Formats: sequence, structure tokens, C-alpha cells
Amino acid sequence: MKFLLVFDFDHTIVDENSDTWIVKCAPEKKLPNELRNSYKRGHWTEYMGRVFVYLGDNGVKEDEMKRTMTTIPFTVGMVDLLGFIGENKELFDCIIVSDSNTVFIDWILKAADFSEVFDEVFTNPAAFSSTGYLTVQNFHAHHCAKCPKNLCKRKVLKEFLDKQLERGVSYTQIVYIGDGANDLCPVMFLKKGDIAMPRRGYTLEKKISQLAQDLSAVECSVLVWSSAIDIMSYLKRLIKE
Repeated sequence: MKFLLVFDFDHTIVDENSDTWIVKCAPEKKLPNELRNSYKRGHWTEYMGRVFVYLGDNGVKEDEMKRTMTTIPFTVGMVDLLGFIGENKELFDCIIVSDSNTVFIDWILKAADFSEVFDEVFTNPAAFSSTGYLTVQNFHAHHCAKCPKNLCKRKVLKEFLDKQLERGVSYTQIVYIGDGANDLCPVMFLKKGDIAMPRRGYTLEKKISQLAQDLSAVECSVLVWSSAIDIMSYLKRLIKE
């Protein structure tokens, strides 16, 4: 029996938001106010589409974007954690469910030699157009009122688990590692034997504690982490058991 590790990407694997990190490529490393103010809640992907048009219009090319993205720092201890998971792949299946995009995540994981650690990456599809502009699309359509329009992480997790069951793969425990508001929906889907690992001081931890106060606590266990070394210590205990 295997364990399933589900990672968010921004502020979890990397210590920044990859979508805001790309702004370092913009003229004077900032976006015009009207572009920044054009974001509408729940419509982040469309907003990023406009950011990529602005970068393209200002002559920012693929190689410059790639150079910038591969300087994004990993969260403290994350390099060690991913190395540990890579050495124990017979025990862990590992996926990313992220509101970033395929191009950014692919660049960052390949540059650090971590692509092999992850079995699948579920994120917004992105590609460079024939004119050299980066384009991004919504990951899927869904009917969840709690999640942004482009991505319900619970739906992704449920569909992945269903597909794995069809292949005869079930998991002893699911470990969900994240930080943001959009990680709450999949955490609510976890069962009694599973574990949610929210990052200390971030929105997901706050939302889980609010639920505990409202007595509609999550079903799974909760273990807060500050550094990826905390996650690694937990996984080491798990495989000893």
C-alpha cells in the first residue's frame, strides 16, 4: 500500500507566488495600475492572460521569462523533502494541484531536477503562441461555488483517486500539503485516516481553525508545518510505522 502526497505549488513548494514573480520581467519590474486593478475575484487565470499580453507587448521573450522563473526560491527544507520523496518513490505517489500554469511549473521543476518526483501535475494549461506570447487557459469547468472559476482542487483530487482505483491503486493515507484558501475545498474532502498539512501563518491554517471554532471541523487530522523539514519528519515517522 502506498501513501499519496498532494502538493500545492505557490507558497508551498516554492516560497513565492510564481504568477507574481514573473512581474520581475516587466518594464521597471511592475505592472501598470489599470492592469493590476483589472483582477476580478475568482478570475485569476483571465487576469494572468492579460499580464502575459502586456509582457509580450513589451518584448519579453520566452528565454527571459524562463531565466526569471528558475530563480524563484524553494520553501525552506523543500529541496531536502523532495529529494527524500524521490528516494522513496516505491512508498509515495506524489501529485501537484496548483493554480499556477504548466509552463512555469515545468521550468521550475526541470531546472531543479525534480520532475521525476511527481507522478502528475494538475494546473492551468499554458503555451507560447506562434507570435511568442505566453497564453494560459482555465484548467477545467466545475460547479463548486467555493472555488475559483478555473479550478476546484477537490474535483481534481476526487477524479485522480477514482482513476487510480480503476487501475487497482488505493492509498493507505492521503497527505495534503498547502497554504491557500483554494486548498480548503480538497481538505474538506479528506477522510478520517488522512492528514492535512497547512503552512503555519497562511490562509489555509486560519480557515481550518475557524472551522474548528464553528464545530464543523475537518474530518482528517491536521498537522501545521513551518519548514518542509517538518513534513519530512512526519513522512519518516509514517514509513517507520
